[in-house]
Amino acid sequence: MSLYSALYAGVSGLNAQSAAMATVADNITNINTVGYKGTDTQFSTLINDGGAASAYSAGGTNAVTRALISKQGVLQAAASSTDLGIDGNGFFVTRANSPTSEEIAFTRAGAFSPDQNGYLRNSGGYYLMGWPMDGAGNYANNGSMSALEPVRVSDLTGTALPTSKITLRANLQSTTPVFSGAYAAGAMASGTATPDFSRAIEVYDAQGGSHTLNLAMVKAAANQWAAEIYAVPATDVAAADGLMASGTIAFNADGSLDVANSSPALFGSLTPAWTNGAGAQAISLGLGSDGKIDGLTQFGSASALIASTVDGGQLGNISSIDVSKSGVVSAIFDDGTTRKVFQLPLATFADPDALERLPGNGFAVSSESGGATLNPPGSLSAGMIASNMLEASNADLGSEFSNMIRFQRAYSASSKIITTVDDMLQEVSNLKR
Repeated sequence: MSLYSALYAGVSGLNAQSAAMATVADNITNINTVGYKGTDTQFSTLINDGGAASAYSAGGTNAVTRALISKQGVLQAAASSTDLGIDGNGFFVTRANSPTSEEIAFTRAGAFSPDQNGYLRNSGGYYLMGWPMDGAGNYANNGSMSALEPVRVSDLTGTALPTSKITLRANLQSTTPVFSGAYAAGAMASGTATPDFSRAIEVYDAQGGSHTLNLAMVKAAANQWAAEIYAVPATDVAAADGLMASGTIAFNADGSLDVANSSPALFGSLTPAWTNGAGAQAISLGLGSDGKIDGLTQFGSASALIASTVDGGQLGNISSIDVSKSGVVSAIFDDGTTRKVFQLPLATFADPDALERLPGNGFAVSSESGGATLNPPGSLSAGMIASNMLEASNADLGSEFSNMIRFQRAYSASSKIITTVDDMLQEVSNLKR
């Protein structure tokens, strides 16, 4: 009897509309949840087998939920530098429940803050993961989750960073008299020649100990200077007279640097062998670019140091954490020193809407989502990271209230089907009287 199929159709309508109302309830209650991804409900018909010659049998409807994970929420300003939003595609890679957990989860909820052990964790209990960077700011991306480590910068407090780079801007007076006699390399380091220009540079070993390197020069010919870099005292390094590099520096007729005709040893890097047993890192020498005046110059004004920058030293207390758009996490110390410590990856998927939901706004890989692809922010299809920003819920309150009214009316209409069919069945029962 078709009446019974109508009754079952009404029941399916009640079930479908109640399921749809459940998604509305979730969306509304999470309207202020950071990084929340809403759920949309679509309806599909249920068709019973029935030909043209047979009586029609109602099938009813079925509710199909669709996750709106790929839909981005609005980025809103936040107070902390570790509040992170993603502008574009991608998910933060995290570990659930503990920094050593084997369970990998992906999230857009970027309200991270240090826990009692210094690990960055969001309100859902997910620990942020990244590629650790060495002292030179390098990291290895082999595409594997095993290369990622929990982001923790508190370990750097009280540690040391060896010097890795020296940049220097200075002018050498063009009217300086040419050195008289035959100049021999190492003469300034040994003290047998007096430099026309000399500046001390303080550098640091891997234990935070300070050492002094002297950059000394004498004018050897027109547009050419002899230069030496040596340690003071010489006993700080395992080299005769502390000499670490020597050669000539040439200038063009306009006073700019002529790197092509200068000694490569003065534009490469130094690796000190400290006699105190402390480790060292290769120190790159930034004395300027070929044909430019961004380093050493030769003009008529007095020889003088204009500016110099040397990294490294004893790291004190961390005053703040900075995260760049490209996902580089840097620790800023109370003495102004900055060190890059982690590179954050973003995970992208072929079908992010098919990810499996986890508690706390986390997601896991499913058979339909495809595997995770790890890349730095801004590369391939990954978005950029916005510090001091949080992604708001992508649920729209106005739309949800409209859906609530629609689903409520449809639920009431389905219930009317059941009561009407009940009355009709009652009429059939009354035929017996």
